[in-house]
Amino acid sequence: MKLVAAAKVRRAQEAVVSGRPFSETLVEVLYNINEQLQTEDVDVPLTRVHPVRKIALVVVTADRGLCGGFNNNIIKKAEQRIRELSALGIAYTVISVGKKGNSYFQRRPNIPVDRFLEVGSLPTTKEAQAIADDVFSLFVSEDVDKVELLYTKFVSLVKSDPVIHTLLPLSPKGEICDVNDVCVDAADDELFRLTTNERKLTVERETVRTPTPAFSPILQFEQDPVQILDALLPLYLNSQILRALQESLASEFAARMTAMINATDNAVELRRTLSIVYNRERQAKITGGILEIVAGADALS
Repeated sequence: MKLVAAAKVRRAQEAVVSGRPFSETLVEVLYNINEQLQTEDVDVPLTRVHPVRKIALVVVTADRGLCGGFNNNIIKKAEQRIRELSALGIAYTVISVGKKGNSYFQRRPNIPVDRFLEVGSLPTTKEAQAIADDVFSLFVSEDVDKVELLYTKFVSLVKSDPVIHTLLPLSPKGEICDVNDVCVDAADDELFRLTTNERKLTVERETVRTPTPAFSPILQFEQDPVQILDALLPLYLNSQILRALQESLASEFAARMTAMINATDNAVELRRTLSIVYNRERQAKITGGILEIVAGADALS
């Protein structure tokens, strides 16, 4: 299971990296269009900021267990956010993605859930679009004033962080922001490869930065910038959801690999401990038998 998870986490990382040029080019286009619209009063539904009265929480969990505290950590993060919103008097609804999260929220009828969704073994744009359509309709119809995405960000093979990012309203410049409106840029990707060194599994790290073609500053758009923005922002929303699903999947496989390594180490330690106990008991029994024979011989003499 450790080796299978190691192979899968590599493929999940490559899926994240392969989608990076598209996302970065899309961000540059959004930024360029936004620069042209600075002097205009433009009303784009996905960037419209409302007074926050209700928030939709998109919680991304795994479909399977045996991955350590992966699912528990993101569920605890969701519970913490729910308590914060309740303390502020802000209503909320949950969009659960993943079987583990679905079963958790189904057992808690006091938590309002808008939809239960499942993602396959490899996230696709079709599955991301299903989530995007749901949050889009909720936000545009003003059923919710803000959408937050809770998922597990892949950091390394031994570390993954549950994070909360503001999904809607979108930043016109295509930035990713957390719940405190602190916008962050994507860091360089680190790929991890499992190799053998002196018959032991080791991890090699490789920092990858996928080159993106520069966006020409003299490029002019044929359509009205507002029309292009209306078309690109839903596409950008889909790409951000897909990236979150891919990062969550990579984190799940890394957590499963770590859990299997720990299980193997624990089994080896348990075997060593039980062998010591067994040998001590066997030696005590042999010693007791010898003492009985000696005592019997002394009694006969």
